[in-house]
Amino acid sequence: MKRFLTLAVLSAGLGSAPAAGPELVNGILAVVNRTIITEKEAREFIEPALMALQRQPGLSPQDYNDRARDIYKDGLGQLVERQLMLDDFKTAGYSFPESIIEDFVQDRIRERYGDRVKLIKTLEAQNMTYEQFRTDIRDQFIVEQMRLKNVSSAVIISPFKIETFYKGHPDDFKLPDQVRLRMIELRKRDGGDPEAVRRLAREILAKLEAGAKFAEMASVYSEGSQRREGGDLGWVNKSVLRKEFADATGTLKAGQRTGIIETSDACFLLQVEEVKSAQLRPLPEVRDEIEKTLLSQEQGRLQKKYVERLKTKAFVRYF
Repeated sequence: MKRFLTLAVLSAGLGSAPAAGPELVNGILAVVNRTIITEKEAREFIEPALMALQRQPGLSPQDYNDRARDIYKDGLGQLVERQLMLDDFKTAGYSFPESIIEDFVQDRIRERYGDRVKLIKTLEAQNMTYEQFRTDIRDQFIVEQMRLKNVSSAVIISPFKIETFYKGHPDDFKLPDQVRLRMIELRKRDGGDPEAVRRLAREILAKLEAGAKFAEMASVYSEGSQRREGGDLGWVNKSVLRKEFADATGTLKAGQRTGIIETSDACFLLQVEEVKSAQLRPLPEVRDEIEKTLLSQEQGRLQKKYVERLKTKAFVRYF
């Protein structure tokens, strides 16, 4: 629990805007072989995730604290894993030409800061030197290469695995009942005459019954956002339709339309363009999606296995 109390201090420090006030004590959180991981290092590492969490609307204080604890625990675990991989790199006697490291550093500067001038200003604001920044980027490069060598390069997703996953998870690839609709929307306005809206709806309906094209009527009369597309709403899952729309279109076939649907805020006319019953997406359509899922799962498994192997040969202690 002591570690989680520390997190509360970290979170408070990240969430408060004023810079003045007592500085956080930079205690030791973990030791990996001969490397110390401090509270300051952990705070800087998890700060982006905590800031993103603070921007999420509707979080209660308890929800925020629970999720912040998870972020803290995960962040500290990532720092330990990173150091284990850095030590593995050194122990194995690997090395990279400095030119490769420098190219990687320059790529990161362009991606994140645009140019060196903006980078230096950012580092100054963070009380960080360029050498510290370069060392951090170098470590990131090493970790990526060690992960590639020991995890990613070992993953092979066979067609058989993809087909087995597809057959074993049919609910993941089901398309619900869908309908493609066109809509004419006539809005009732505050202070306006609702009867005038109803009369216009009846006139439009009469023109449709006389043979007018629904799309043309929508382009002329509809006040909906799809007016330019002839009222085309595209494919919609039946389960998410407004109840009034679902009830009115539930038994209609392609080419059929509803009568006037009146609600408190508008009058609507709907036409069914096409209907699709619930179906299973074909394997060729989802093959890449399944491969990415299996790839992620297998990389996670191998990463965990790799880290556990490193831990058996290392000294790791949490405080």
